[in-house]
Amino acid sequence: MAMARALKRCFWAGDDPLMVAYHDQEWGVPIHDDRRWYEKLTLDGAQAGLSWMTILRKREGYRDAFRAFDAAAVARFGERDVERLMKHPGIVRNRLKIKSAIGNARALLAVAAEHGSFNAWIWQYIGGRPLAGKSRGRGDMPARTPLSDALSAELRRRGFSFVGSTIVYAFMQAAGLVNDHTLGCFRRMQVAALSGARSRRAGASGRTARPR
Repeated sequence: MAMARALKRCFWAGDDPLMVAYHDQEWGVPIHDDRRWYEKLTLDGAQAGLSWMTILRKREGYRDAFRAFDAAAVARFGERDVERLMKHPGIVRNRLKIKSAIGNARALLAVAAEHGSFNAWIWQYIGGRPLAGKSRGRGDMPARTPLSDALSAELRRRGFSFVGSTIVYAFMQAAGLVNDHTLGCFRRMQVAALSGARSRRAGASGRTARPR
């Protein structure tokens, strides 16, 4: 544990074991699976107006409520399911966010039907490889970028909700579309090496799509 504390991390990781584990094991690692993409869309949308720690602590509740983040299953939810989820103790019981999660499942499936997978579409949208951030700390970490503005607008056009530019940039960071581990964080180079390997494999697989 002493060794874990000695490692230099991003400023936001803090010292809560749950947040430290999330930083060290998940944040910034490129996602290449539609179920994981749907999980990110759901959890990041739920976070709006709340802290990430609040959502992280409710993650298993969301996994239970939203069929282990199976978008096809959630897309079939109706009003009775909305009412059921409004009583679920393990999630944020906000009607707009619950309806958004269901609508986003349908929107994700529509993108997948058009492009083969949501994963193929979103990676092509940002150019096929993770972008490299250059932040040194809290003072120069962007909350949004021109790319997150554009991706937010495109997601909205495709029927997604709770995808404002700030939410989308946090989504991009967490899902590895951009490596924003700060300069000096021990995970920055590890994620960069992993990102390169994953990007080459994705490019070699032939699963590409032209965003529109």
